Amino acid sequence: MNENSYTNWSSMTDKALVETIGKFVRHYRLSQNKSQVEVAESAGISRSTLSLLERGTKISLSSLIQVLRILDLLYIMDVFKVEDEISPIEYAKLQKNKRQRARKW
Repeated sequence: MNENSYTNWSSMTDKALVETIGKFVRHYRLSQNKSQVEVAESAGISRSTLSLLERGTKISLSSLIQVLRILDLLYIMDVFKVEDEISPIEYAKLQKNKRQRARKW
């Protein structure tokens, strides 16, 4: 996928989404030249569980996280990070209360 491509994730079925995740995992496992057995053992799951994941079958979220950790792919979790946002009104209030001048006491 390039930067200009767009996937309409919401229009995909759950099955298609799970298959996409499986292809992603398989692609990165193979690009790192790791066997299913190596990854599964390192992740603490069975090889058949990893095979199910790569084929697009539902597995537990914790198993997916373990596999992502072993393949050094946890950076994708950045999309789930929640950052506190300040509303424009709150920002204006903070700016209003900000000190404007130095005073001699």
